[in-house]
Amino acid sequence: MSSASPVLGGERLKAVYRGVVDNFLAIVAVPIVAAALVAAARSGPEELLRRLRDARPVHLFLAAFLPAAAATVYLKMRPRAVYMVDHACFRAGPNCRVPFATFLEHAKQVPVLDERSIRFMTRLLERSGLGEETCLPPAQHYIPTYKYCSLEAARGEVDLVVFSAIDDLLAKTGISPDAIDILVVNCSLFCPTPSFVDMIINRYKLRSDIRSTHLSGMGCSAGLISVGLARSLLQVAPHGAHALVVSTETITPNYYVGRERAMLLPNCLFRIGGAAALLSNSPAKARFRLRHVVRTLTGAKDNAYRCVFQEEDAEGHRGINLNKDLMAIAGDALKANITAIGPLVLPASEQLLFALSFIARKVVSRRFKPYIPDFRTAFEHFCIHAGGRAVIDELQRSLGLSDEQVEASRMALHRFGNTSSSSLWYELAYIEAKGRMRRGDRVWMIGFGSGFKCNSAAWECIQPPRDADGPWATSIHRYPVDIPDVLKH
Repeated sequence: MSSASPVLGGERLKAVYRGVVDNFLAIVAVPIVAAALVAAARSGPEELLRRLRDARPVHLFLAAFLPAAAATVYLKMRPRAVYMVDHACFRAGPNCRVPFATFLEHAKQVPVLDERSIRFMTRLLERSGLGEETCLPPAQHYIPTYKYCSLEAARGEVDLVVFSAIDDLLAKTGISPDAIDILVVNCSLFCPTPSFVDMIINRYKLRSDIRSTHLSGMGCSAGLISVGLARSLLQVAPHGAHALVVSTETITPNYYVGRERAMLLPNCLFRIGGAAALLSNSPAKARFRLRHVVRTLTGAKDNAYRCVFQEEDAEGHRGINLNKDLMAIAGDALKANITAIGPLVLPASEQLLFALSFIARKVVSRRFKPYIPDFRTAFEHFCIHAGGRAVIDELQRSLGLSDEQVEASRMALHRFGNTSSSSLWYELAYIEAKGRMRRGDRVWMIGFGSGFKCNSAAWECIQPPRDADGPWATSIHRYPVDIPDVLKH
């Protein structure tokens, strides 16, 4: 009892502090307004009319004009709001499922992979946080896998994933393809000719004047870069314009067949997936409002630039090399991103504590522990890029999040694997499928990608989903599941 009392007292004191600081303007303004009303009531209406008649015309003009002018300038200069009408994710069929045993059996058919490499991949899968229901594209179900990863097969994956997600989105929103004004697509490693946007325009017969962009090589955080680009284009587009944002990673042509351990990691972690989102500069039928997009790029540092690097190994096999310093570099990028987004989303109480901590470390002593803001006061939901168990563990520790607050990320990794830039949308779909999204709830999406980049997006829920249909429709009743440190299979 005695040990719990100080903790309870500290929580109460912190709640009082937050209430006072976060509502400081209201606390100051209410007495001033009350005093002004009392003074006006004591003066009486005759005295107020007399003072009004005695005032100079120029004073009356300025009293009316200046507030109106200031309000007009503010409304004209503030960025136009951007909204998300809805989103949809691709859900692979059961024929694409790849249990660990199947994955390892296929890997054994690659001639260059020796027993040591197979043991490494086995240990990695057991500790990865992935489950037995993740999926790979059709071409990677053949033996030997690498012989079937052709250009035609890669285009087939695009047709399957991208068009399925867009079809679902158009059905959910009821929007006609002719109403799409902007198209932004991101896929890092597969950049065919014609491009992704050309493939989509041809499939859905989009307008000839559509503004279209295909972002490649931007890594797993490219989905939020696409959202930021779409927002910028919508802010200068006519009212009622729509932007289609598509995020995916085509993994068919990127199967690594060498023995370099750092380059075998993507084979084990990445799985098929994709998502589509419809944005608009009109609030009509919108489900979310986009509050902020903050991008942090640390590519000026050589170690950050090369920590996720596409290259050939000593035997000439091409793949993605994930550097051993990746987590440390991701941590530095996250700190920079937090510093940028914090002032935009945190309440005044958290900003004041952070400022005092910063001043104490600079002026008094470096021994003062830096204050990590409590982002739980700014967001109800967190969508952390499901890049791997280590990524989620590190962000949970750094941000002081509970197991429930990172549940969406862990379950998305378990059910779908690392789906690259689309993983954030699977996590948002999980939160909605669980019925946890409420009107006014705030969502923080955090993505990491090559370069090295850390990008954030802050959303505010306007309308929860009407149903839980989506990528989790057939499995949400089984989640959350317990994920052991080492999965035995």
